[in-house]
Amino acid sequence: MPGKADSTDWTTTSENPSNNHDESSTTMTTDDTSNNRTSTGENADGHLVMKRVFDSPASLIWQMWTDAEHFAAWYGPTGASIPVAEMDVRVGGARLVCMEMQTPDGVMQMWFAGEYREVVPEHRLVYTEAMSDEHGTILSPQQSGMPAGHPATTEVVIELEDDGGATKMTMTHVGVPGDSPGAGGWAMAFDKLAARITER
Repeated sequence: MPGKADSTDWTTTSENPSNNHDESSTTMTTDDTSNNRTSTGENADGHLVMKRVFDSPASLIWQMWTDAEHFAAWYGPTGASIPVAEMDVRVGGARLVCMEMQTPDGVMQMWFAGEYREVVPEHRLVYTEAMSDEHGTILSPQQSGMPAGHPATTEVVIELEDDGGATKMTMTHVGVPGDSPGAGGWAMAFDKLAARITER
């Protein structure tokens, strides 16, 4: 089913990424530049939270996160490509993603490995993410050039809520602060996700 434009006009509370789904207040802001309609903020624990409403069913948004071909088409900031997206979407399944960016010094590659922890089709997806080599061997923050204090492994929590044919998507990146530069990359990726949906 084709998707349409999306927006982020709903309350600024989100569920805690833990299994008990306790509500925690979230401070959100919306950046309306460059047609970006992604609300960005942090939850009570200081983790990055981003929200967006897509005028498409949850089944389609779920495919965008769990089908390797779709995922590779939108993941990463503007200018990034995903030549490798290996995704065994089941609890305990592994994931390995390569992101490439063209730089003045040539192509830069970044590899990310992780494991799926929760898979509730069309509702909730939880996976770990860490910088790795091309074989999926996790690198320390120092080995991957991350700043001191950055966790070796983070956790991405995707929650989808049906809203009469539209879908409210909440992404919590546990281990990444709300004011992280990574929020900009996610916002660009979500713009690419919206564009991918409208292509269908």
